Amino acid sequence: MRQIALFILMVFAFVSCSDKPDEAFVADAKPRMSKFDFGFKLNDFNVVNDTVKSGDTFGGILGRQNLDTLKVYDIIEKIRDSFDVRQIRRGRPYTLLRGLGKTNKLQAFIYQPDQMNYYVIDLRDSIIVIKKTKPLTIKRRTIAGALDGSLAEALSKEKVDPELAARIAKVYAWTIDFFKLKKGDKFGITFTERYINDTVYDGVDSLQAAFFEYKGKNIYAFPFATNPTSGKLEYYDEDGKPLKNFFLKAPLKFSKITSRFSARRLHPVQGIWKAHKGTDYAAPTGTPILSTAAGVVEAAGYTTGNGNFVKVKHNKVYSTQYLHMSKILVRRGQRVTQGQVIGKVGSTGLATGPHVCYRFWKNGVQVDALRLKLPNAEPMDKKYKAQFMTMMQPLKRELDSVAALHK
Repeated sequence: MRQIALFILMVFAFVSCSDKPDEAFVADAKPRMSKFDFGFKLNDFNVVNDTVKSGDTFGGILGRQNLDTLKVYDIIEKIRDSFDVRQIRRGRPYTLLRGLGKTNKLQAFIYQPDQMNYYVIDLRDSIIVIKKTKPLTIKRRTIAGALDGSLAEALSKEKVDPELAARIAKVYAWTIDFFKLKKGDKFGITFTERYINDTVYDGVDSLQAAFFEYKGKNIYAFPFATNPTSGKLEYYDEDGKPLKNFFLKAPLKFSKITSRFSARRLHPVQGIWKAHKGTDYAAPTGTPILSTAAGVVEAAGYTTGNGNFVKVKHNKVYSTQYLHMSKILVRRGQRVTQGQVIGKVGSTGLATGPHVCYRFWKNGVQVDALRLKLPNAEPMDKKYKAQFMTMMQPLKRELDSVAALHK
């Protein structure tokens, strides 16, 4: 029995030591994947990725790569017309490509001032600098759903750059009061996004179409340039009516209404019943306050009740006033544009917390801005209407079809 076992062990030993090169190759070989980046085959180098630290200089980084002071100086002199070594900034990435030999000699230095661009300082033969731009891909996307909170929260769930929320709020600033959107209101948005090297997300590129359910009606927005020379885009609804009005809906981009225009209200500071001839928008101290229409600053100053305030005269009919500012950013007699920041939210004067009291005059009489039918912008020229409808209709169909899937 012992002899049989010994014989079996000898057979296994012989088989395992037999010369079978094909089988040995299959078992041991692991193909090395080639990776290309920055125009280099990275497998040919010892690659070091790092970021610029506080106190780092271009010369200091190179000096840590076994380059003496004279060599570093020579490199800086040769590249000075193509690359300003003083431009490297803390926190920006750089890559060192070093040889695979024992000395790890530095072959190239690559610096990325931003996500799109990079500089290659090639040290292999003659010292040269090449500035390159990474390929950019534009991808189109349509999302739809129902609000369960703010617009920014809805976009976050869809993994969309929050910058799109600000862009949408600007487009709808004349037609939708985002403070009045309710839970369950439907929306649909078509937009494009930028991707660097087809993989690295670089934010929202353009807003192509949108709708929001507002007071039971879908308000659409489609960009269109009526002046081909300037190429400036304005936004119109599905009938070609401009979304832009003479006045913005509110003096803040995002906020909350805490008190409305009223003939009789208990004053929170004075403790007496009196008229409140304005609309209060609460927001953190320092939030930018926008002029709701173009005009001339009629007054800017301080009073005990109003605190820091600005009053803007828009034309012979309309004026607006903004109270309780922490800071005034305009002066009397200054011309301002619609949406221009004229001050910052505060709690100066008779105020219990940071907010802006927005007041509105029509023909010298204070009125409720939220109930007033405000004047529209100029309508689209009829000669562009057919072109606009042709462009708009497929976008609207796409929005509606995607939205229907989320009912």
